[in-house]
Amino acid sequence: MKFADLEMSLHKREEGKYSLEMRLSLPDSDADTRLGSGEPILVEFDFPTLQVMIADPPEYGKMLAESLFVPEMTTAFAQARASAAASQASLRIRIMAGPTAPEINSIYWETLRDPQDKLPLFTGENILPSRYISSADLRPVSLRPEGNLKALAASANPSNLAEYKLAPVDVAGEIARAEESLGAIPLEKLGLTEPCTLNNLFTKLRAGCDILYLAAHGTVANNEPRIWLQNDDGSAAIVKVEDIITRLRELQNPPRLIVLASCQSAGDGKIINQQAGRVLQAFGPRLAQAGIPAVIAMQGNISMESVKKFLPAFFTELQVDGQIDRALAVARGLIRDAHDFWMPVLFMRLRSGRIWYVPGVGEEGEEFEKWPTLLSSIQGGQCTPILGPGLYEPLLGSWQDMAESLAEKFHFPFSTFLRNSMPNVTQYISINQDLNTLFMAVEESIRGSMRQHNQTEAADLPGAQLLEALTAGGKALRDNDPQEQHKILASLPLRIYITTNYDDLMADALREAGKSPEVVICPWSERFYAPSVYDSEPGFNPTPERPLVYHLFGHLNTPDSMVLTEDDYFEFLMGFTANKKRTPPVIPPAVLRALTDSALLVLGFHLDDWSFRALFRTVMVQPGAARRGRYSHVGVQLELDEIRNASPKRARQYLQKYFGDAQINLYWGKSQDFLSELALRKRKA
Repeated sequence: MKFADLEMSLHKREEGKYSLEMRLSLPDSDADTRLGSGEPILVEFDFPTLQVMIADPPEYGKMLAESLFVPEMTTAFAQARASAAASQASLRIRIMAGPTAPEINSIYWETLRDPQDKLPLFTGENILPSRYISSADLRPVSLRPEGNLKALAASANPSNLAEYKLAPVDVAGEIARAEESLGAIPLEKLGLTEPCTLNNLFTKLRAGCDILYLAAHGTVANNEPRIWLQNDDGSAAIVKVEDIITRLRELQNPPRLIVLASCQSAGDGKIINQQAGRVLQAFGPRLAQAGIPAVIAMQGNISMESVKKFLPAFFTELQVDGQIDRALAVARGLIRDAHDFWMPVLFMRLRSGRIWYVPGVGEEGEEFEKWPTLLSSIQGGQCTPILGPGLYEPLLGSWQDMAESLAEKFHFPFSTFLRNSMPNVTQYISINQDLNTLFMAVEESIRGSMRQHNQTEAADLPGAQLLEALTAGGKALRDNDPQEQHKILASLPLRIYITTNYDDLMADALREAGKSPEVVICPWSERFYAPSVYDSEPGFNPTPERPLVYHLFGHLNTPDSMVLTEDDYFEFLMGFTANKKRTPPVIPPAVLRALTDSALLVLGFHLDDWSFRALFRTVMVQPGAARRGRYSHVGVQLELDEIRNASPKRARQYLQKYFGDAQINLYWGKSQDFLSELALRKRKA
């Protein structure tokens, strides 16, 4: 199914008046399509009158259409629909509230009427609406691979609601409705036999949850939305939304989708609980800002009859392709004749509208086809893996998150976009403080990340140096996970492993596999000296039984060798390039040959990482470009997220150009996805 994207962003000009900017992207074009004159369109909304009119949704939708579809907008919208139809694509509409106009999200956009026939606009599969949350201040949304989904249904019925003049919550009914709606998706339950406390909720979320269905009262106090959960004794715990947001940010794997259900205490839904609707409207965008890819909120007390039709259809369609806005459109279509068809609202930060990705599959749906070639290269000893920071994730989380933490601690003053770049942040710390402070801060950040990823015992080993802590954490991962990445790599009959990481995880895994690795640090600078096997055995030639682990960017046991800051990367490139003029070269000939005369398996990098750019510049300065082109190289693009990869197709083209004439084949997904599949195919070969 193809989609045309129409982005409608509204920015406040004065009270009630807004500039509407529109941008259309068609599925077969890399360029945006100009709509109308291309100039911002002025629209005006009467918020007080609209708020009153929601008691009559059809009239509300008509008034909203009259406000939005001024002549310029009507022309531009008709052009967008025609362009999408010509491309045989559905029109995906993303409504964006600019930083100056958060009140735009209080409008019930889902009631909007078609300017042509005056019927509801958003009840079919041809036009798919969502409230799109986008800002440079928001952390990236990282998609996870398709897999067996797990869900959690949580509902809170505090024992003392009557004291606050709130109706009791039918916990059993709410959870039963969630269970019925989710169908075959395995469901954990909270609120039936144990109270739905904040701690209990997040204990279950940490255990793994793809979909969270939450039913609880919502109220507003001091303009701050609150959710009514429970204390351990069952009494009311009125939790600030920000407290929930903070906890969500700390999760390693937050839910992909959160469904905020209004409590069914209002009978058939004909009485609209506007306060509950406002709470959920406010909660939804904040959840998206916290990194939740998609949030569905009910903008009032939707009737049980509509829920029984809407939710099962939604989850059934969602499991077809993970396309959340399409699934919601299908489900809304089933309740198009109900008075509350407009109540489900979608907030999301997904340009694609999909809440998972299929590992190895490209943007156009093509499969990764190079498995036979890769397996042949591995078996023939003509493959060289190059390991990036993505292999740290199970142990430490992302390098970007650690950079964010350091940026906050040291009051990094530059743009938000640079805050998740470790070289930019460490450069600032090294200059604003000193190198010793930098090394101590990085160590503290790594230990803190290990604790967050359930490696507390290893992180806090008494008297252990950081390298020892990482070694202990890596061993625990390998002991508990037969698909641990270094473990899989160590099982392969390879001679050389090039790593940009600073740890011993690869060497430790090779020793556990019964091999005798030699660890060598690249001498990219004269500011340090690291003895190696080449001092005692100048002619050492790696073998699968005695492989070489070559640390391109340094090692923790020699801090001065670590390529951390911007200056380090520049110095590294100059030092590595100068190696070509040295006789004999200080970089082992075996490593130089591996960069030109073997299939490179590049794991755990982002295209815009400093480590990626330095790595490929290193490859490209080596002689033998023609020989490189004889091999099919594989680049595993880490974390298919929608901040870094707005267009995987264009990213692939960029990488092919950057890599020169060599054959490069991108596998879209995490390195863990790739290596698990590699191990499976190797066993079957």
